[in-house]
Amino acid sequence: MFKISVESEFAAAHRIREYGGDCENLHGHNFKVILTASFAELPPSGMCMDFRVLKKKLNGVLDKLDHQDINRLEYFREVNPTSENIAKYIFDQVKETGVPVYEVTVFESDKYSASYTGD
Repeated sequence: MFKISVESEFAAAHRIREYGGDCENLHGHNFKVILTASFAELPPSGMCMDFRVLKKKLNGVLDKLDHQDINRLEYFREVNPTSENIAKYIFDQVKETGVPVYEVTVFESDKYSASYTGD
């Protein structure tokens, strides 16, 4: 199994519903995202996928989140916009582009992150 990863970021605001604390108020983060794709075999080129292509696919999804109130996006009107659910959203959206996504990790800060693997 081969895995490759790219990193990108976006800035957005959100409110965590049914939280009962400060995070239920509108607040923002500079989110960092690491996307990891997995490949069972290497093609003859020896490269699973061009990093620039993988990052472009990730950024295509992050552009929909950047500088948004995430709660107002259609998907998150019903789904609570926690870091866990944001990771799942990114995973699913990138996977729809044909990338064999293995894992997405979303960082709200340098110390706090959530990952989704689709398992």
